[in-house]
Amino acid sequence: MGETDRERWDRRWAAGEQGAGESPDWLGDLPEGLLPRTGRALDVASGSGAVALWLARRGLDVTAVDVSPVGLQRAARAAGEAGLVLRTRTVDLESDPLPHPDSGADSGPEAGWDVVTCFHYLQRALFPALAAALAPGGRLVCEIATVRNLERNARPPARFLLDEDELPTLCAPLEVAWFRQGWYEDRAVARIVARKV
Repeated sequence: MGETDRERWDRRWAAGEQGAGESPDWLGDLPEGLLPRTGRALDVASGSGAVALWLARRGLDVTAVDVSPVGLQRAARAAGEAGLVLRTRTVDLESDPLPHPDSGADSGPEAGWDVVTCFHYLQRALFPALAAALAPGGRLVCEIATVRNLERNARPPARFLLDEDELPTLCAPLEVAWFRQGWYEDRAVARIVARKV
C-alpha cells in the first residue's frame, strides 16, 4: 500500500467507520486446543483492532500492525479502556517486512509468532512470509471474503476476493487444522486455522 492507501484508511477510521465483519467471535467456537491461550500473536492488517483485542482478552501478548496510524490509535485506545496491553506498529505490508516478536532470553533460532492472524485483507504474495513468521507449532488464522460475496455485495471488489477453495492452497506448506467457507452474516468468506509443523 502506498501513501494514498494510508490516507484513505486514516480518513475512514477517523470518521468512525467500522470494518466489514469486525467481530471475530467465531474464533471462540473453534474446538478447544486449536488456538493457544498464551504466547505471542501478530495481527496483520489490524485496522481498529477487533481481532487483536480478542486475542489479548484470550491471554496472548499481541502486536497489531496496519498501514493506518489512526486505526491503530483506535485499537490502542480500546485496549487501554479494556485494561489490555496491545503493541501497535505502522507497517506497509506491500513494502515493509513483518515484524519479529521481541526476543527473550529463552528465544532460540526458530523463535517466531505463536499465532498470526489476517482478517479481511488479501495480498497473495504475503502468505509465504506469514507462514515463515510462525514458530514451530504456530497457527495462522485467516478470514477473507470469497468471489461468491459479489452475489450479494458490491464490495470488496473482485481483486480483493479469494477464489473458492483457494485459501488452503495459499497457506501451504502449513497443515490445515480447520477450514470452512460459506455465507456468514450475509458475507461469503473463507476461514482457516493452519499449523506450522
